[in-house]
Amino acid sequence: MRDTVSNAGPMSARVTRRGRARRSAALTAALMLAPFLLAYLLFFIFPVLRAAQFSVTDSSLTETGRYIGPSNYVRLVQDPDFWSSLKNTGYFALLTVIPVTALGLLVAIAVNRLILARNFVQALFFLPYVLPVSVVTLLWQWILNSSFGIVHALTGSDVAWFNTVSTAMPTVAVVTIWWTVGFNMLLFLAGLQNIPKEVYEAASLDGAQGLGLFRFITWPLLWPVTTLLLTLQLISSLKIFAQVYILTAGGPFNSTRVVLEYMYDTAFQNLDAGYASAIAVAFFVVILLVSLLQAALLSRRA
Repeated sequence: MRDTVSNAGPMSARVTRRGRARRSAALTAALMLAPFLLAYLLFFIFPVLRAAQFSVTDSSLTETGRYIGPSNYVRLVQDPDFWSSLKNTGYFALLTVIPVTALGLLVAIAVNRLILARNFVQALFFLPYVLPVSVVTLLWQWILNSSFGIVHALTGSDVAWFNTVSTAMPTVAVVTIWWTVGFNMLLFLAGLQNIPKEVYEAASLDGAQGLGLFRFITWPLLWPVTTLLLTLQLISSLKIFAQVYILTAGGPFNSTRVVLEYMYDTAFQNLDAGYASAIAVAFFVVILLVSLLQAALLSRRA
């Protein structure tokens, strides 16, 4: 009986110390997360809630207006300019999401096979990604200038690439792919280098070669990276603004005006903050639904 009582004391003390250690660890974690959570609430959640609040008012850019209910959303559904900008946004995503992902994979495979100058080639492809959008757009405006650009000098072409309806959006897509493919290449390269060489050696012993190795080894093992990049690229393409705003300003004839530019024009040129907020909220829902749909389709493929 005495032994039982004497053993209960140390055991109770150990349990108490463990409980204190857990509470201390939880408090430390909470304190470390607090700055991020505060910034997240202040700079993301609060603006989203304010946008939702403004979307049901007739507010201007400088004054909060009166509550008008769902009138802005009814107007949005009936607005051909909104649907046109949404179509242009979808067209840009179609031109960029899969091509830039596929090109990033091809470049990563090529760079991964290099023995000499691998780091140099890797840095060469990644360099455009670190450039600001203003530098990228200025560079391509010079390259594609119909009077004195490099393309004009080499081919004699006088096509106004950014001012022709049929070429404006594809040209913006090409600029974006050139600008962002380095990021995809880097992630794919990391994925390739994490595949054990023993897997390839075992597959080679079973007779797999060339495309067979890619189809049955490389591609399945890279699928998680591919899923991540397709999702990130889709969201990024749907949120396009800066390239279009600088290169084409939505023209010619609104053929490249995307949703974010239409929202910008509504808010800062027409000074209609209420309707612009409704556009923002509706577009947020569209991006969320499209992203969830893509995630569901990609998970079925996996």
